[in-house]
Amino acid sequence: MNATSPARLPSRSRGRWTLIALFGVFFGAMALAGVLRFSGWQPTAHRNTGELLQPPADLRALPPTLADGQPYPWNPNDRTWRILVAPSASCTSECVTLSQGLGKVWQLFGHNADNVEILWLGTPPAEVQGMPALRALRAQPDLRAALPAVDDAAGTPVYVIDPNGFVIMRYAPGFDMAGLRKDLATLLKLK
Repeated sequence: MNATSPARLPSRSRGRWTLIALFGVFFGAMALAGVLRFSGWQPTAHRNTGELLQPPADLRALPPTLADGQPYPWNPNDRTWRILVAPSASCTSECVTLSQGLGKVWQLFGHNADNVEILWLGTPPAEVQGMPALRALRAQPDLRAALPAVDDAAGTPVYVIDPNGFVIMRYAPGFDMAGLRKDLATLLKLK
């Protein structure tokens, strides 16, 4: 009897079609993933709320000075992330609301709060001057000028600075505090 009997042909044909379907599903999924990746699409859970600065602004050559005159070192070994606020001189009630919101964000970090500091370029509002994470900096025009789009007509932007002294993210005036918290929580995991 011949090995390719009529009874075996449908079984062999079905096996080939199954194998072709598996290859199609595998390579189709890879092609779809490649198209999504190279088109720039990202799942919502992986998007950051703030504007990722490309390239990041380098503040290492502009070490800040604390309000009491002491230098504020970047000290990358401490792995401290910073939230920087550089308000204009006319910022009043908006700055009070902003500072209180940043204080709440800082408190929500819980055990990671020691790895986050809030830098305020100039005199912070009296309502938050006792906040443990707040570091008041002397007004430094060169440092302020190095911040991308710092003079926004809509209000005061907020910046995230990595432990090395690079400004990596900018939050436009009126941003959602929950988004800042989510982004910074993700960054704190990068230890």
